[in-house]
Amino acid sequence: MPAERLRRHAVVACLAILTAGCAGKAAKDGPPLRGSTAGAPAATVPRPEPLSHYGNGPEYEVLGKRYRVMESSKGFRERGVASWYGRKFHGRLTSNREVYNMHGMTAAHKTLPLPTWVEVRNLRNNRSVVVRVNDRGPFVNNRIIDLSYAAARELDMVEDGTSMVEVRVIEFEAPAGDRPLRVSTPAPGGGGAPERSGNDIYVQVGAFGSRVNAERRLALLRQYDIGDTVIVADTARSPALYRVQIGPVANVFDYDRLVEELLRIGIDDPYLVTR
Repeated sequence: MPAERLRRHAVVACLAILTAGCAGKAAKDGPPLRGSTAGAPAATVPRPEPLSHYGNGPEYEVLGKRYRVMESSKGFRERGVASWYGRKFHGRLTSNREVYNMHGMTAAHKTLPLPTWVEVRNLRNNRSVVVRVNDRGPFVNNRIIDLSYAAARELDMVEDGTSMVEVRVIEFEAPAGDRPLRVSTPAPGGGGAPERSGNDIYVQVGAFGSRVNAERRLALLRQYDIGDTVIVADTARSPALYRVQIGPVANVFDYDRLVEELLRIGIDDPYLVTR
């Protein structure tokens, strides 16, 4: 696993007051050892739950940076890079003091209330998985969610270690009977970019009602040699919307490098789209 992820997990382990502690020699993270028993967990069934007494802030600090836990996850959706964590933390306590099971469908997030149920979709292959957020992290730039080994395996991202994903909160409404209903409430993002069925991933850096403004953004990108830029005109809307996009982006390494370049020129809100 990358060194930055090992450092991130060491911090989380300390914050969560893990049973194994942080004083010993760091073990290498990774998938289950060969011959180990999976210990399959119960099926993942999304359901409404009360908030945990642990791990919900309202604020906490890691590596000098403060994070505020969201009061509500309603309508939450984001796109970015997912990572995963495995056997190094198997059997230790999560931030809400549950035992981490690398074979369970769980995840860590920096600001969602604990627990929260989310659907994670791999933007590259359209595979999806439902996970229960019960931990904090990942405290690494450009990483939005840390998945369990089992969840990462379902998304076919174990070997790569990271993948570009969409995270969408699963919401519930109470019907007349005893059983809750799962409801889906899509949240707009990135200027309302429409969903597409393709797997080519682009970074959107602006959505403008004026083509002149879109041309200005395009000129700024080209001024700093940020290539493969294009304006995508959505004329089905009235008035039309002009989206400035970069790509396609081949992998997470290229995405991280692009985000750094954008930050240097003052663009701090890139949004992943597929087309």
